[in-house]
Amino acid sequence: MPHVITSLCLRDGGCKDVCPVEAIVPGKPASEWPWYYIDPDTCIDCGACVAECPFEAIFPDSEVPAAHVAKEGQRLSRPEGTAVYDGTDHNKQPVHLDHTVVLKAGETVDLKPDIAVNAKFFQEGPGHSAK
Repeated sequence: MPHVITSLCLRDGGCKDVCPVEAIVPGKPASEWPWYYIDPDTCIDCGACVAECPFEAIFPDSEVPAAHVAKEGQRLSRPEGTAVYDGTDHNKQPVHLDHTVVLKAGETVDLKPDIAVNAKFFQEGPGHSAK
């Protein structure tokens, strides 16, 4: 079962750096594909990316929660979001996302639709060319 990066991703990029098979790529352009994405055909399910993600955005595809309970200040990077996120990645490079949703502690969100977003990236988006 490959891993999936969900909309909790705020483009830290540490996951990409620790992936031993280079299965993780940043979405480009970030305005259209704001997360990092895992190529299911390349992922070897080692889990290195899970431990590296500061946003707890990565799950085995069979364990992506339909009822994720948010921690205070967690964000979703989704098109319907109206909050801007400005931060830095693990290399201290700026990260700017125009469409995030700020979650309240205890708020429940369905992350299952993010599985299809990851698949769509490799079917319709820049996918493999983003490596």
